[in-house]
Amino acid sequence: MKQAHIFYVGQVQGVGFRYTTRSFAKDCHLNGWVKNLDDGRVELIAEGDEEDINQLCRLLEEQFEGFILKKDIKITKAHGKFKDFQIIH
Repeated sequence: MKQAHIFYVGQVQGVGFRYTTRSFAKDCHLNGWVKNLDDGRVELIAEGDEEDINQLCRLLEEQFEGFILKKDIKITKAHGKFKDFQIIH
């Protein structure tokens, strides 16, 4: 099990990014959270199989092509403390 800590930069707020992320994450059987940051970025943590994390990223990048300018991602060992995938407000 892996954990991805991801920051997306671009026009990623006000376009349904968090809700789409939650839906895709659940489809990919990932746990974690997603939230908007005050600086306009979106931050997320996703835990699960690395292949499923990669699938989540592909789905988001296809869905929001032209909106995402940059992705920063760090993969570490999962902590296993998340039970589902939530939007943090």
